[in-house]
Amino acid sequence: MRLQDKVALITGGASGIGFGIAKRFVDEGAKVMLADVNAVGGIEHAAELGERAAFVEADVTNESAAAEMVTATVAQFSRLDIAVNAAGVGALAPIVDHTIEQWDGILNVNLRGVFLSTKHEARQMREQGEGGAIVNIASINARQPAEGMAAYCCSKAGVEMLTKVAAMELAGYGIRVTAIGPGLVDTPLAAAFINFQPVRDEFLENIPAGRMGSPEDIANAALFLVSGEASWITGETLFVDGAELTKRYPAVLQRFMEAQGRGSAQ
Repeated sequence: MRLQDKVALITGGASGIGFGIAKRFVDEGAKVMLADVNAVGGIEHAAELGERAAFVEADVTNESAAAEMVTATVAQFSRLDIAVNAAGVGALAPIVDHTIEQWDGILNVNLRGVFLSTKHEARQMREQGEGGAIVNIASINARQPAEGMAAYCCSKAGVEMLTKVAAMELAGYGIRVTAIGPGLVDTPLAAAFINFQPVRDEFLENIPAGRMGSPEDIANAALFLVSGEASWITGETLFVDGAELTKRYPAVLQRFMEAQGRGSAQ
């Protein structure tokens, strides 16, 4: 019960990594607010977690919504001690075909959304005067480039740097800010990769640990980072990837183009 009496807000909490973290935190004694644009999934999963969980519909790209989800958390549970910013989206397209709508959509959710969430979560923690812990979900693509994923890679690199800057600014208030960089994790966001056998096989060939990750793998890392055991860790990104970063990123774009009969991505 490492999080007994703590209150956590988790964006992207209606599915995937966000929900996996929410389950782990509740198991450890926390009260959890799930925030997501997916109201149906959010309400269902909050009910699944029981009386120590609630749901607020929130679009993290909208500043008013980001502020209101924090307000809703405090109204429901009286305070905010922990935040995990896990809302994210992706797309696959060569740079020459990448639309501005795709670019803006990914950067808005993955980077602007993390900025706005961190901003308002930190304000609440600062006001309480008792410190706190914020974890941002980055990716191995914060450091590892991938063809066809320019917007996604840039957004996650931005999350890693935002985490460092926030850690510098907020340390004086006792607020720690860290990030997690998952490798391939079995979630709805990664379904297109996982369900396409050539891509799945190439990923597994490039993960020394021999398997993809699970939401539980990321949840365990998040639990450590928000717990007292990590009290002197801030500004860092913990890569949870089965050593995937030690090898190359799969030729995802190439495999999909081959499947469509479009030949080389070069």
